[in-house]
Amino acid sequence: MLVDFSSLPDESRVWVFQASRSFTADELENVQLQLNEFIANWTAHGSDLHAGYEIRYNRFIILALDQTITMASGCSIDSSVRFIQELEKQYNIELLDKMNVSYKQGEFIAYKPLIDFKKMAKDKAVSKNTIVFNNLVTNKQEYLSHWEVPAEESWHARFM
Repeated sequence: MLVDFSSLPDESRVWVFQASRSFTADELENVQLQLNEFIANWTAHGSDLHAGYEIRYNRFIILALDQTITMASGCSIDSSVRFIQELEKQYNIELLDKMNVSYKQGEFIAYKPLIDFKKMAKDKAVSKNTIVFNNLVTNKQEYLSHWEVPAEESWHARFM
């Protein structure tokens, strides 16, 4: 069951999918329609899942699930991964590769392989104050408070 992202409780489980590039306006419109349809039909063992999403900076899909109503099952998580894989194919974009880093350069969102980000940190091209996206957040409260943070407040700090 599709619900408004903002109405989901802070304990809701979240998954952050970062895109290797920004979606175009037309792609965003289609992705939103596809997300609406997927979530409206998303179930776990025949029970509706109360979930919502938001898309940030035209490149991050944040999927949230209220597990106080119905818990995600292995099969329901698998179906969400298959859905994301289909988006990857359809839009020729990476969404599941966790070995890449997104960070802000002014108002621009940069996307680099982890090895390049490490080198940039070593070369002082990024610093502990660089705003990074901590895609390892696990619930809505963490997402709202600790997703977009200075590198020193994230797992990225180990490279500074």
